[in-house]
Amino acid sequence: MSNNLRVAAFCFFIVLNSLAYGSLDTIIIDQGQDDPVRIAVVPFKIDSELSEQINLSDIISFDLVRSGQFQPLASENMLSFPSDADNVFFRDWRILKTDYLLIGKASLSIDKKVSVFFELFDVVNERKMETRRFLVDLVNWRDVAHKISDLVYEQITGIRGAFSTQIMYVLAKNAGTNNATYSLQIADSDGERTRTLIESPEPILSASWSPDGNRVAYVTFETGRPSIVIEAIDGSYRKRITNFKGINGSPVFSPDGGSLALVLSRDGDPEIFIMDLETEVLRRVTRHHAIDTEPSWSPDGKSIIFTSDRGGRPQIYRVELSTNFIERLTFVGDYNARARLLPDGQHLVFVHRKDGVFHIAWQDLERDNIQVLTETALDESPSLAPNGTMLIYATQNQGRGILAVVSIDGRVKYRLPSSLGDVREPAWSPFNDGFKKW
Repeated sequence: MSNNLRVAAFCFFIVLNSLAYGSLDTIIIDQGQDDPVRIAVVPFKIDSELSEQINLSDIISFDLVRSGQFQPLASENMLSFPSDADNVFFRDWRILKTDYLLIGKASLSIDKKVSVFFELFDVVNERKMETRRFLVDLVNWRDVAHKISDLVYEQITGIRGAFSTQIMYVLAKNAGTNNATYSLQIADSDGERTRTLIESPEPILSASWSPDGNRVAYVTFETGRPSIVIEAIDGSYRKRITNFKGINGSPVFSPDGGSLALVLSRDGDPEIFIMDLETEVLRRVTRHHAIDTEPSWSPDGKSIIFTSDRGGRPQIYRVELSTNFIERLTFVGDYNARARLLPDGQHLVFVHRKDGVFHIAWQDLERDNIQVLTETALDESPSLAPNGTMLIYATQNQGRGILAVVSIDGRVKYRLPSSLGDVREPAWSPFNDGFKKW
């Protein structure tokens, strides 16, 4: 079956699922892998007290579908609906050409918490791969569904799942008018459960996550000029850390969370600085008459990637923090900017101009080869999932700013539009480790 046919087969399920929980609009899957893994996600057995409130299997199926690597079996094609291992008959699932089987159940405990149990099976080899029980408050049932998706994804692919993560983005309403409003939104990775962190009549720019996911840094114009603010996502802390004359921009946390790379023009030209967040002492990293901007840390925190036009055109450079040695990383094309390193530190994603159109591209730093990942126009602001398999970016669709996601190999693509306004400047959160204690 072709990509297009597979995508079409998923569409009806996806539309129903998204509309049932809607925050951002319906996710639109444009492209998936040619040979996805076939998995049966059996509708979980749900106690009657919960059956109208939770739907774990739909969320799990939706997560796996949007990864582009899985094709869940439609429930109407299932021969049975087991909820425990004793009722699993592998022959039935082999007949359906299913590679993996996920079953589970949920009940309400005496203290009114939701108890969720699941089992994952390798159908071909007739073996149990994973089993786990969770106990959570009812309001957190979607977290459990995403966590199960993470575990299934990791068991089958060997890569840690990132469905439990969040995305952050700027929502602009009536931009360019006297009634313009800008808000910083946080949502689940599937666009659901959106909440507003801040709202302002002035633009909000360059939001980034702390490595523990508890704080964000962003640029605000609330003082009449750009300044950098750090804020806790639970609203317990907010501090303006820069308000210098000129540019205060592009804040990004170091991998250990103790420092912030940023752009300041307080000394004249825009330069890269590092601020120690405990002492607020600034260290100037670059010194050049060109524009140095858009810093991004290497995974080990030993270097910073940044954009500079010191060669005449915007290109990507790297500075080693121990020596201040600077090297140019991109040479193909007359415009490369807003770079981010993958977790392996050997691959780069960035905005690349090709034939006058801005796309998101990928580069192997050892071989210097570039692969263009997107085909839309005005693609910008790429942000990587913490497992390095997908990236989210801003683009345009029918004159409106939307978010889109593409896999690192370019084979999987989907969109997250919003009817509420233009969405821009997305940032993917780090891993959510809040379930470790379970």
